Amino acid sequence: LFLLRDLGPLPKETLRHTLWAKGKRLVNMNTNQPLRPEDVAVGSLTFAMPDGLKETDEEFQTEIAKAALMIVRLQPDNIKDKRELEWSHEGVVAYSKICTHVGCPISLYEQQTHHVLCPCHQSTFDLSDGARVIFGPAGHALPQLRIGVDSEGYLQALGDFEEPVGPAFWERG
Repeated sequence: LFLLRDLGPLPKETLRHTLWAKGKRLVNMNTNQPLRPEDVAVGSLTFAMPDGLKETDEEFQTEIAKAALMIVRLQPDNIKDKRELEWSHEGVVAYSKICTHVGCPISLYEQQTHHVLCPCHQSTFDLSDGARVIFGPAGHALPQLRIGVDSEGYLQALGDFEEPVGPAFWERG
């Protein structure tokens, strides 16, 4: 036990929280522009990060590893999970881009089935059903970020993720 303690400081609560907070705008990772609901077309996959995070920031890699989002617009009638529908805005849903298996970034989207695939170990998640795992070694659904629209019409977070992002196996037990 003492040998493990000598490996460095314990993470405490740092792995439980991301940069997302109430009122933080969703910014398109490709254009660095804030997103409006109409910017997210039905069937497209958009990647987002919190407003204010810059690639030149020293902590960019650490923070983006926890805060990266996938944004998808689904037809509200296609959303099976009640909480997912309540946490979306006009069918626009926001989920962590970080796989719950070993933390690889998810990037493959099949628009007909609303499934996303992790390229590392093929864990597959159903974005129309609370991003639950439907195939592969991942043990948990992807965390959803509750979103809304601010007074200027931009998508914004309504708080942080309610569960840890990524594998977080030591925090779930």
